[in-house]
Amino acid sequence: MSKKPGIFISFEGSEGSGKTTQIDRLASKLEERGEDVLVTREPGGTDIGEDIRHLLKHNSNGEQMCPETELLLFAASRAQLVRQIIVPALKEGKIVLCDRFLDSTTVYQGVARQLSSEPVHVINAFAVGDMQPDLTVVLDIPAEVGFQRIKHRASDLPDRMEKENIEFYKLVREGYLVLADSLPERFTVIKGDRKPDEVAIDVWQEISDRYFPDE
Repeated sequence: MSKKPGIFISFEGSEGSGKTTQIDRLASKLEERGEDVLVTREPGGTDIGEDIRHLLKHNSNGEQMCPETELLLFAASRAQLVRQIIVPALKEGKIVLCDRFLDSTTVYQGVARQLSSEPVHVINAFAVGDMQPDLTVVLDIPAEVGFQRIKHRASDLPDRMEKENIEFYKLVREGYLVLADSLPERFTVIKGDRKPDEVAIDVWQEISDRYFPDE
């Protein structure tokens, strides 16, 4: 599954880190330059994936879900997204911005849910094949900040992940930082507990330095 000649950028971070806001801003900036941009998310991004997303996040039966089932459902949604959406878009030369990708499973199910790293890695690899982001932007915020941001959201009831306790948020944050430190060539960590405009400047600086250095 070749991913060239497009660019694949994933955004990661704990709940409340501001990923959606920054993806929207980056997409607008890229489109102003005339780039062909596709924004997607996971779980979701396809009809099948959106059904899985509802089960994972909002269905009342999800409260009984064991970590192993959660892992496999995320992987199923991801496998469909890669083959139906991401691979074709990259082959067309698009810049794909994805709200979460395989690193979410490594951190949420592997670290925070404390599943063994070996099956998490194997299942991730099976789901995505050779598809890896060219760049992964981690929006890093203290666990307490994310926890409070979720509490003060005016719209939507909290989903299963947003209902987790502060210790879960701390594990997620630490998991992302450790992962980013282990793969510095793919990851960049940006301080997310600032004004959105300030974060967006740093995000764009990273993108422009990597992909548009002569401008």
